[in-house]
Amino acid sequence: MFQPISAFIAWRYSRAGKHNSFVAFINRFSVAGIALGLMALIVVVSVMNGLQGQLKSRVLGLLPHIVVSHSDAVQPGQLAALPGVDKIMPFTETAGVLQSRKALRGVQVQGVVPAAMRDSVLDQHLQNGRLSLLEPDSFNVIISQSLRQQLQVNVGDTLRVLVAGASVYTPFGRLPSQKLVTIAGVHQVGSRIDDSIIFMHREDVARLLRQRADAPADSRLFLTDAFNYRDTVSRLDEMGLSSTNWRARQGTLFDAVQMEGNMMFLMLALIIAVAAFNIVSALVMVVSEKQGDIAILQTQGLSPAGIMTIFMLNGVFNGVRGGAIGLALGLLLALQMNNIIELSGIELALSADGNGIPVDVRWSQVLFCTLFSLSLCFLASLYPAYRAMQTTPAAALQND
Repeated sequence: MFQPISAFIAWRYSRAGKHNSFVAFINRFSVAGIALGLMALIVVVSVMNGLQGQLKSRVLGLLPHIVVSHSDAVQPGQLAALPGVDKIMPFTETAGVLQSRKALRGVQVQGVVPAAMRDSVLDQHLQNGRLSLLEPDSFNVIISQSLRQQLQVNVGDTLRVLVAGASVYTPFGRLPSQKLVTIAGVHQVGSRIDDSIIFMHREDVARLLRQRADAPADSRLFLTDAFNYRDTVSRLDEMGLSSTNWRARQGTLFDAVQMEGNMMFLMLALIIAVAAFNIVSALVMVVSEKQGDIAILQTQGLSPAGIMTIFMLNGVFNGVRGGAIGLALGLLLALQMNNIIELSGIELALSADGNGIPVDVRWSQVLFCTLFSLSLCFLASLYPAYRAMQTTPAAALQND
């Protein structure tokens, strides 16, 4: 049962000062452990969120979220009504080889519609050229900065694209379909797949594949959130349409990042758990030292539940103080991390564009981490408080 006298005494114990330096030391040690653990948890979780968000934006900004195989039985309006679909674009993709005078690279050739790619990640990270240069019959291409360096070419240079999927038989054997293309733009999205994708107009890719002008094209679905693809895929399956999605290509990468984030959270949560065990040891010593006080309070009429409440609140007060300090320091360090790194002169850049560490503070996660820390402190206080409740006044006063 909660009583004001219990809270008052617990607050006095948690703020023990010079008159009881030993109790003050163990209380401060417990508070520092909780604060450091929560601070580290908030900072690391925010950085992992930033890295995952950057990876999601840059990789899934280039890869199709969902590609629906061409079918005369489906209308664009049906696809637009699917859950989570932002927009739809006719799409053609094939594997090929890109050849310059000095190098040869295997690539995925994406046939896109420039108007549908406006304001996309590709459009936002163009260093040279513009999407509107990908006109039909122009056979212009947009490549990445890393691929440009590997092939040792510049904007305006000519490359040869070879596609084995549209090969023809000649008296000299089987020859792949090939075409000279011109570099019309260079982008630097900064993802790990930059050097494996080139962009052309969809009609040019169709001609490269020797497809008829009226041949139906696949449909590329842009989702509002690429991670929420399952409902859309389920609806496509119900409609009897075959499709592929981004997980077939990069699912293992995001699974690895997610597992890494979970392991980091677990390790830092164990740090807070260790700090909570400090609360256990600290309260056990406080209970042992305060045997006389406990006996006097019992003889004055304080119930065993009131005794238990004193030491439970003592641990909770330490947890609240440590949580408040850790929350303030964690948010300050997370929100000002790049400024702190810049002031300290440390050369550290983990973002794709080299502008510093990506940080994404999510308040729901901050609240969860804080409540998790306080919950551990509460649980850690139960056993010492129970031990205090079991104290018998006669034995305690006899020992004193």
